[in-house]
Amino acid sequence: MNQTMRFEGKTAIVTGGAGGIGTAICQRLAGEGAFVVVTDTNSENAKKVAADISANGGNAVAMPADISKENECTELIKKVFSLRGQIDVLVNNAGIMRRGNILDISVQDWNDLFAVNINSMFHLCRAALPHMIAGGGGAIVNTASQWGLYPAPNCIGYNVSKAAVAAFSQNLARDYAPHNVRVNAVCPGEIHTPMLEAGAKRSGRTIADLDALVPFGRVGRPDEVAALVAFLASEEAAFMCGSLVEITGAQPVA
Repeated sequence: MNQTMRFEGKTAIVTGGAGGIGTAICQRLAGEGAFVVVTDTNSENAKKVAADISANGGNAVAMPADISKENECTELIKKVFSLRGQIDVLVNNAGIMRRGNILDISVQDWNDLFAVNINSMFHLCRAALPHMIAGGGGAIVNTASQWGLYPAPNCIGYNVSKAAVAAFSQNLARDYAPHNVRVNAVCPGEIHTPMLEAGAKRSGRTIADLDALVPFGRVGRPDEVAALVAFLASEEAAFMCGSLVEITGAQPVA
C-alpha cells in the first residue's frame, strides 16, 4: 500500500481490470483510497481482483461487462452511479491484440479490435461525462500504445485502433477541459503481462530475448504503468490534459 491517499473518497472505474496491467491499476488506485470498480469480461477473475483488494484493506467491487457492446457500457455507468452517486476516475484500459497486415487480418478481427479498443471508450465516456461534469470534474486515463504512435510491422488493426485512442484522448481533452475533466493517455511499450508472454511464445522468443531489446535492460512491469496512470488521474497532474505519455524504457519500435 502507498503512503499517499490521493483518491480517498473517490470512485474509479477500471476496464480490463482483471488483466495484467488492469489488475495493477486497480490495486494502485485502491491502495491510495479509491473505491474501485473492477470491470472485465472475465467475471471470475474480476471478482478475485476485487476480493484481493478488500482482503488487503481496500474497497472494490467487481462489475463484469462486455464493453464491446454499447448497451453494456451504458448499463455499467448506470450501475456505478446508482451504487456510488459519483464517478471521479475512468480508466479505459481494456484492449485486445490481433496481428496481421491488411491482407492477413480478418474482417472480424478488425471489427473486434475497434469494438474493444476504441468504440468502448466512446460509449463509456459518453455515458460517464455528464456525471463527471455534474460532479465538478473528473479524470479519464486511456490506455493507448507506443505502437499507436509508431506503428509496428504486421499489426495494422492494433496499431490503427491504438492511434485512434490517442486521437480520441486529445480530442476529448480539448472539448472537456473547460468542464474540469482532464483526459490523458498512457502509451506503453513492452510490458510483462500474460499478453506479452503469449506473443513471445508464439514468435519463439523468451522474455529474456525481449529484455535484451530494451535500452533500459528489461521490459516494463504492470505496476510501473499503474503508477503512471495513478499520477495522471491524481491532482498532482492538475495541468496535464491531452497528453500522450510514453512508458517504454527508451525502446524503439522495430
